[in-house]
Amino acid sequence: MNGLHRTAVFFGGVRAASGDEEKLAEEIGRSLAQAGYELLHGGYNGLMEAAARGAASEGAQVTAVTLADKHDEWGAFNPYATASVHLPDLGTRLNHYLDHADLVVAVGGGIGTLHELTAAAYYATTIRPVPMILAGPTALRLLAFLREEKWLYETPTRPLGFLRTAETACAFRDHLTTLHHTSIGGA
Repeated sequence: MNGLHRTAVFFGGVRAASGDEEKLAEEIGRSLAQAGYELLHGGYNGLMEAAARGAASEGAQVTAVTLADKHDEWGAFNPYATASVHLPDLGTRLNHYLDHADLVVAVGGGIGTLHELTAAAYYATTIRPVPMILAGPTALRLLAFLREEKWLYETPTRPLGFLRTAETACAFRDHLTTLHHTSIGGA
C-alpha cells in the first residue's frame, strides 16, 4: 500500500440479498474511510451506494468508475460519488480498478460482481497480490462453492494468502487493522 493515500475497490451489486447485507456494505464503507482509504466503486445503487454512503459519512473521496457509453443507460450515480471516471470498455474498467487498488472488497451481487471478483482474484494470483476481503454471507457462499468445485485453489505458484473472509463488520475491521499494521511494519 502506498504511503500518501490508500484506495479500496468495492465490488457489490445493485441489489442486496438482505437488509443485513446492505448494512454490512455501509459499515464496510465507513470502516474503509476511517482507516484512510478512498473508495472506488461502480457508482450506482444497491450495495455500491451503501458502501459509498458509509465512506462519505466519514469524509472519504468516493469515485464512481463506469463505462462511457453505458452511463446514460445505467442512470445517475448515487449521491455519494464525489468524482467519476468514464472508461471505454470493460477491460479498461477492470484494469483501472485493479491497478489503483490497495485493497479489494467484495460483498455480493450479480454477474457483473462475479466478473469483477474473479478478475480481481486472477490479478492477485498472477500480477500483484492485492489483498482481498470477501464479506457477508453471499460472498462467503460463493467462495465456498469456488473452492469446493476447484475453481479456486492454492498451488505453490498461485498462493491465496491475499484472500481473507469476514462474516461481520467487526471481522472486517479486524482485517483492516491487520493490513494497516502489516503495511506499516513492512514499510
